Amino acid sequence: MCVTCGCGRPGESHQHSGAHAVQPSTDLLAIEERVLAHNDHLAAHNRAWLGRRGIRAVNLMSSPGSGKTSLLERTIAETSGRREVCVIEGDQETAADAERISRAGANAVQVNTGAGCHLDASMVERALGSLDPGEGSLLFVENVGNLVCPALFDVGEHRRVVVVSVTEGDDKPLKYPQMFAAADLVVVNKTDLLPYVDCDLDVVTKNARAVNPGVDVLPLSVRDGSGMDAWYAWLDRIGDTP
Repeated sequence: MCVTCGCGRPGESHQHSGAHAVQPSTDLLAIEERVLAHNDHLAAHNRAWLGRRGIRAVNLMSSPGSGKTSLLERTIAETSGRREVCVIEGDQETAADAERISRAGANAVQVNTGAGCHLDASMVERALGSLDPGEGSLLFVENVGNLVCPALFDVGEHRRVVVVSVTEGDDKPLKYPQMFAAADLVVVNKTDLLPYVDCDLDVVTKNARAVNPGVDVLPLSVRDGSGMDAWYAWLDRIGDTP
């Protein structure tokens, strides 16, 4: 059998002409649609489960190194007295981030995806069973560092936040439009480094709103604390509009 197309002809005794070339198949698209439909069903179940308990969930997405975990550590340290904060940590390997979050004072569970590049609703459903967040708590889902795949998968969150840092430049919204189009908030971290990098906050905002008109853009620095009060105020408003 031909190892190129499976046509039954000996693979070493014929060449593929244009007429015999493998045609694009719709099978892969159909499988992808079924996977996403199943995921969306589970996500709706997660959202309903959280809603019955008054829990608000934030899906935190970014490229690696933008400062998601540092943002969570400071958020936990400075707001834990207001309400319980719980975190589902997504990484391909290790439990390092979950350990950091636990040391900061939050209940955390690690989900390792192996070769997977994102968390999905099924993973979050299982993590919720282990985490058991209390009623009225704030749940963060720290997704795998990736500006592509996580945008496709609803995990049952109420809000989506994309974190970028000024060290990444100001073109990320245009290079990864699907991620930014799905965001409720764009956090621009590490503003304390603006004097030393080539990044314009006005351009970041313009580019983000080019793919997502009206999206909130919040510059802040986890290191020096500037903008953190605006971040906490945004989190407090999540419960105002389920």
